[in-house]
Amino acid sequence: MRFSAATTADRLLPPGLADRARPLMGKVDAVLFSDDDRAEAGRVSIIAFAIRILSAFIAFVSQVLLARWMGAFEYGIFVLVWVTMIILGNLSCLGFHTSIIRFIPEYRERGELNELRGVMLASRLFVLIASTVIAMISAGLILLFADRIEDYYIIPFLIGIFCLPMIALSDVVQGISRANAWAISALSPTYIVRPVLIIAFMGAALLMGYEPNARTALIAAVAATYATTLWQLATVTTRADRGIEKGPRTTDMRGWIAVSLPIFLIEGFAFMLTNADVLMVGVFLPPHDVAIYYAMAKTLALVHFVYFAVKAGVAARYAQFTHGARDKLGDFARETVNWTFWPSLAMGIFVLAIGQPILALFGPGFEEGYPYLFVLVLGVVARSSVGPAESLLTMSGNQNVCAVVYGLTLALNVALNVILIPRIGLWGAAVATSVSMAFEAAALSVVTWYRLGIVMIVFAPRRRAGELD
Repeated sequence: MRFSAATTADRLLPPGLADRARPLMGKVDAVLFSDDDRAEAGRVSIIAFAIRILSAFIAFVSQVLLARWMGAFEYGIFVLVWVTMIILGNLSCLGFHTSIIRFIPEYRERGELNELRGVMLASRLFVLIASTVIAMISAGLILLFADRIEDYYIIPFLIGIFCLPMIALSDVVQGISRANAWAISALSPTYIVRPVLIIAFMGAALLMGYEPNARTALIAAVAATYATTLWQLATVTTRADRGIEKGPRTTDMRGWIAVSLPIFLIEGFAFMLTNADVLMVGVFLPPHDVAIYYAMAKTLALVHFVYFAVKAGVAARYAQFTHGARDKLGDFARETVNWTFWPSLAMGIFVLAIGQPILALFGPGFEEGYPYLFVLVLGVVARSSVGPAESLLTMSGNQNVCAVVYGLTLALNVALNVILIPRIGLWGAAVATSVSMAFEAAALSVVTWYRLGIVMIVFAPRRRAGELD
């Protein structure tokens, strides 16, 4: 007999309380057990939300340990190198890690299995080759301009580059999992397994007598990335292949690249926007300040993960509604705004309440970053007020205009960082980031309303005249 929240409430609660709880429990049952698309998206978002909560805790603990083991200076070096590798790995996908989320449901909906088999294989090979080439070019540039780089960064960057192809491959495999609504296999390798392995390998290295510095930490990160990605590739590929009957493959690289490149610009701009502040702090300020700012960023991840959890659950559903039940798209999209905004607001208040003692856990001096959190939380909450609007635009074929929005936002962010950081230090990075996120939210809301007629902003009227519904 299947579990039912409504039935359980009727059995355990007093009659009056059970009557009041029954509508809510009915909604819980609908999300957990219904077979419709909205319920599936809700389940994926709940799973993704739970994984992001666990991953935020793991990431926080791992960064606290690394900061305490290495000290602020070496930790700052590690942070700058690792963030750079994550960005380059993501960019090396050239948009395929997101376009695959659109192609798989689209081909499956149309019954185009030859194209489905083709894109599944081509996406992995293309990303692996592209990321390897980018890694080689990056290493060459570091050696060529070594005289212009601080000595303490050169070897750590060369070590970090080894894991770049595996980071990129992990992102595209994650996209395949998200396209199939496999939330656990999509998120757990990157957000749970890899950080746990980094700490395990780093701890083992310290027990073996290696120095607690950035080089040791990066070697541990490279080993953890290879182990995680190869395991992820084997398990997801096997599962995906089982779901598609064997047959010929159709390759349409020109068409796939035509869709992926605008998405590459969108995702690249968005990812750069998320991490540009850390990079810009690394350009203008010493590793100690990079360490403090990154500690703030990891604390702020408690708010960020709400948006990423909802995005992970709804992207594939946006694609299905766009190509199938378009009449349902407006209501579903507006619903995802509420899924994003209210939990983000609650988490923002929570982070501000406990931010100072949390930062102190990283070590002496890290609590200096607490005042900047107020500015950064404002930006994150402003960004959450439009929900995963860029996913809606991307999955509905409006990736080009979305890329323009992110390009303008990134340009604004970099310009503000360049102007403000040399003048007011970390305050400049916090203000630049927050203002850029508010601009991004406003621009995405306007574009979504203009292109799709869908109001993607909390508190706004539900529809305009002629809106799809």
